[in-house]
Amino acid sequence: MITDRAGTIGEPLRADHVGSPLSDVVDKSGERVRGMFAEIAPRYDLVNRLLSGGIDVLWRRTTVRRAPPPPVGAILDVCCGTGDLALAYAAAASPDVRLVASDFCRPMLERGEVKGVKAGRAIEWVEADAMELPFATAEFDLVTVAFGLRNIADTARGLAEMARVTKPGGRLAILEFSLPRSAVVRSGYLWYFRNVLPRLGNAVARNRSDAYTYLNESVEEFPSGERLASLVQQAGYEQVESVPLTFGIAALTIATRVGSKTSSPVGDVPHG
Repeated sequence: MITDRAGTIGEPLRADHVGSPLSDVVDKSGERVRGMFAEIAPRYDLVNRLLSGGIDVLWRRTTVRRAPPPPVGAILDVCCGTGDLALAYAAAASPDVRLVASDFCRPMLERGEVKGVKAGRAIEWVEADAMELPFATAEFDLVTVAFGLRNIADTARGLAEMARVTKPGGRLAILEFSLPRSAVVRSGYLWYFRNVLPRLGNAVARNRSDAYTYLNESVEEFPSGERLASLVQQAGYEQVESVPLTFGIAALTIATRVGSKTSSPVGDVPHG
């Protein structure tokens, strides 16, 4: 069952749902983003596998290995979509770990819930805005977000909310597209993103709202590397590490919530 808990718990930051300076170029208003994902939800997983060649599955596995579930406690997957990362954590976590998956797009959550039932995994599905998370302060040992942070209208505010609900010493894991540093790789990557991906994605998803045109625009505009690390630190995390994946077309950012005495070491895992 999907729970709608918007604005009921904790002390979320208050601000209008408007873009920060980071989202002045691309329209990331809640109404637009929610509508796009609601429209593509039925074919979202199919298009993801097709456009990435299935490598997104490897990236999620890498995320779980490098930011493993705690032995006990709670995990929150923000902007969970259809639940792929939440399900990956559910498969790796012990039965003593509570797993919560949140998203503000109900059709995406409904797809995730069906997948969770089929997999036999106990996951709490919560309809919630990432900028006003309906959870208590310091409620989670690990907070994750995969390919969702760039869709939040105000990136800094979303990160601040994630920090609020992360326990001191807890961890944050962000899996997101990025721009390769190599000029040659970046050139080919951007050509694919600008010319092939939008046409193919919109066609396969039978999408009329240009969701996959938005995808490439949002990736190019989103801060990555040192810029993202700086935002994560400003939100209240430390020991920020960025791991490039597959020639830098994606990156995994891992950080520890300020207030810890020590932090868990990050193991060496081959890049995807």
